[in-house]
Amino acid sequence: MNKLRAAFYTLGCKVNQYESHAMMSAFEEAGFSIVEPEQEAEVYVINSCTVTATGDKKSRQALRRFRRQAPHGVLVLCGCFPQAFPDQASLIPEADIIMGSKNRGQVLQAVQDRLAGAERLVKILPHCVGEPFEPMKTGNFHSRTRAFLKIQDGCERRCSYCIIPDARGPIRSKPLEDIREELALLGAQGYREVVLVGINLSCYGLDLGLSLTDALELACHTPGIDRVRLGSLEPELLTDKMMERWKQLPGLCPQFHLSLQSGCDDTLQRMNRQYDTGEYRRIAASLRSAFPGCALTTDVMVAFPGETPEEYRKSEAFVREMNFARTHVFIYSPRPGTPAALMTQVEKQEASRRAKAMALAVEDCQHRFLQTQLGSIQPVLWENRDSKGLWQGYTPNYTQVYLDHEEELGGQIIEAELTQLYQNGCMGRLAGE
Repeated sequence: MNKLRAAFYTLGCKVNQYESHAMMSAFEEAGFSIVEPEQEAEVYVINSCTVTATGDKKSRQALRRFRRQAPHGVLVLCGCFPQAFPDQASLIPEADIIMGSKNRGQVLQAVQDRLAGAERLVKILPHCVGEPFEPMKTGNFHSRTRAFLKIQDGCERRCSYCIIPDARGPIRSKPLEDIREELALLGAQGYREVVLVGINLSCYGLDLGLSLTDALELACHTPGIDRVRLGSLEPELLTDKMMERWKQLPGLCPQFHLSLQSGCDDTLQRMNRQYDTGEYRRIAASLRSAFPGCALTTDVMVAFPGETPEEYRKSEAFVREMNFARTHVFIYSPRPGTPAALMTQVEKQEASRRAKAMALAVEDCQHRFLQTQLGSIQPVLWENRDSKGLWQGYTPNYTQVYLDHEEELGGQIIEAELTQLYQNGCMGRLAGE
């Protein structure tokens, strides 16, 4: 008897990616065969993102596409979109099963019930204070050399533009013993690098009397794991004491994604961010002092409500000053139910112009950073070949390296000299060749 096939389509952050892989593992254990979303399948799971309206749109588009692709298939919509906007999500006709971000662990059983003839299911459980961290683990990232490990969920910061506290609920952390168990599994499976991720990663442990450093130290001393990387961090929660402990850890990758959002203090205040540019500048300097040559990456929003041309210019100037190695630029997107949605909006054409200008600024910063990497010899975790047959991989500070080499390198950490700029990274040659 042929196995039933399940495809997963994931939108959004690394936490969503981890959760999709955890669901994939559960489906595989139940006897399903995992296929790519473009392939024919009996089940399609859309793990949604609702950070912007574009994410909601992509989820709807995916559901329509998969329904055309599989008229009689079982389509699941889960994740942040239905959790944040249950009334909207429940009316989407293409979805047979609609669940939120709280009960992904029940998706498999719901699918099995639907395949057995159960009625359409809408089950979006509300988040509540004191709820536990959802048990979830995976040891299979399907041919990837880098594994994600979700250790934190929820956010209580209530930035004025953000719907994520509604979508993800209160802060909760994965117990250290569960982290230890999953790290051991990943190390035994041969993953050379693990990325610790969370919705508000810097808040890890606040509900358990622990700190992010506790989880980080555990990961960095796990046999078989050579590298540990951190996901996105809220800068104001980082302290010099933490950095002093971090710089002693073997294998901690010197690349830190410090969420910025804007380089203008007035805009940050309207956003209800918990820092200003002065504090951000100090934290960035402390990281660069503790980890010489480290890469700082970030996110920058343009056209936040009320952003004047002068405020935009201040933001761009700060981004250039920080000289980020990589920056994700995006246009503010109103989310119903947030304070910013009621503020005066920036005209769309002007928002697009600012996004293009900021993109040029961050491209210049990335170019300058990459120039500093040329001539260095760095250990590269080689991942796979690109469309041109070049090997590609990443240094500890997340510089992407390309290499023309005939032999198999996937999953190996091998030193390379970075010789010239290429695309969004550097070309290299193996050290000693």
